[in-house]
Amino acid sequence: MNEVVETLRKIEEKYKLFQQQQFTFIRALERTREEAHDMIRPVSSIVQVQCYKDHHCYNSTDRRILNMFISICNELRCLCQRMETVHAGDSVTKGLLEKCKVLLNDSNDLTALRATYPHGVVNHLSLEEARHRYGGVVSVLPIVLDSMREWVTHSKLKVLYIVSPGCARCKKETPTSPEAPAALISTNNENTVKLQEKDFKKFMAANQRPQKKKAPWRPPGKH
Repeated sequence: MNEVVETLRKIEEKYKLFQQQQFTFIRALERTREEAHDMIRPVSSIVQVQCYKDHHCYNSTDRRILNMFISICNELRCLCQRMETVHAGDSVTKGLLEKCKVLLNDSNDLTALRATYPHGVVNHLSLEEARHRYGGVVSVLPIVLDSMREWVTHSKLKVLYIVSPGCARCKKETPTSPEAPAALISTNNENTVKLQEKDFKKFMAANQRPQKKKAPWRPPGKH
């Protein structure tokens, strides 16, 4: 689980850098769409971005930012697989992973996908861009990351719920070995006290001064 959390943290850091360059990402899509003579339909899938990068991208800056987007998508797919092996999960975690896998599918239609508050990625687009071109493709990463964070939180709570009752049972079922020495010590102490009392009586009997015999009582007067 720690490995999953650390991997997710690294991907989040990479996404923050990507998010800061959203304008560069949109301009790269604009140029590659123009080169592909594909200005009418929206950017609706990850494979579409891959196609633009591989066949219609002639600018190093555009290639770098498009490749960054695709790289994050690939890393998230790998993390999904890792999450499945780490925690078998319940209906909640399985549902979250299934959602992530569908969203990250190369050919999944992202047209209607929109990231809402607290994410502002759609708000940084113009109305036309948000509605008809890039609203879905800029929303997929934050939504997937949210689902993965939720998966981690739920999985940790599930593990704590399973472990806690076990710990309680362990405490109850722990052998009272510490008490055994205590009982033994107590018994030994009692025996020691008895022996000391016995020895003390012997000592007193051996060292007691003989008492003087009292003279018989006589009436006062001369004798």
